[in-house]
Amino acid sequence: SFMEWGGIGEKTFVGLDNYIQMFHDKVFYTAFLNNLIYLVIVVAMQLGIGLLFAVMLTYMTKHVTLIKTLYYVPCIVTTVAIGQLFRSMYSTEPMGLINQFLQAIGLENLVTSWLANVSTALAAVSIPEGWRFTGMYMVIFYAALVSLDPSVYEAAKVDGATEFQIFFRIKLPLIKDIILLTLTMCLTGALRGFDIPYLLTNGGPGTSTYLTGLTLYKTAFSSLKMGYSCTMAVFIFILSIIISVVQLKLTS
Repeated sequence: SFMEWGGIGEKTFVGLDNYIQMFHDKVFYTAFLNNLIYLVIVVAMQLGIGLLFAVMLTYMTKHVTLIKTLYYVPCIVTTVAIGQLFRSMYSTEPMGLINQFLQAIGLENLVTSWLANVSTALAAVSIPEGWRFTGMYMVIFYAALVSLDPSVYEAAKVDGATEFQIFFRIKLPLIKDIILLTLTMCLTGALRGFDIPYLLTNGGPGTSTYLTGLTLYKTAFSSLKMGYSCTMAVFIFILSIIISVVQLKLTS
């Protein structure tokens, strides 16, 4: 990251020039802001929906294994297949499933080309990544919840506690370490986001779906600025460490 190098030939030491360039690079700044929005959507979906489904599973008595398996399947499906699935859902020619649904319920004015619209493209590429690993976090949360000693919240029920009180005041505090672990996994994974946006939009329209990982890739392999791309990689690495340390401090 302290070198100017095109991938072949001699490297030239440039000191902190790459870092100075990065912090003045409007494209990288846009990609970083996009990555923060992407991160919020992905984390909210994966942890929020994953925890909700895990709690619902704890109240089920039949077909639990089948449901866990079905929700886990997207985790093992290839990224290309997921990209093609959502591309067909978002399409307007032919009309995709999402736009068909909007038309069916009388919301024709919301029909749009989700991946080509600047105002919707970033959310559209974030949702597949959030959906993809929801099942994995659901399984983790479910395993944590069923491992708790039921006598603890059964005693709370005897004392008159409601299901909401038991969940927020007993179950959640008892699985705090698992929540912290999954939050760290989810945040660092979202910071490395690359494959879904690359397959669906390649960063477009314009730079509306550029993420730091995608910017790094294009800088390295399209512009052949290997040293500058390494600077971005170091930045993402350091940011991931900072986020993890802050989480540990706030939750310890």
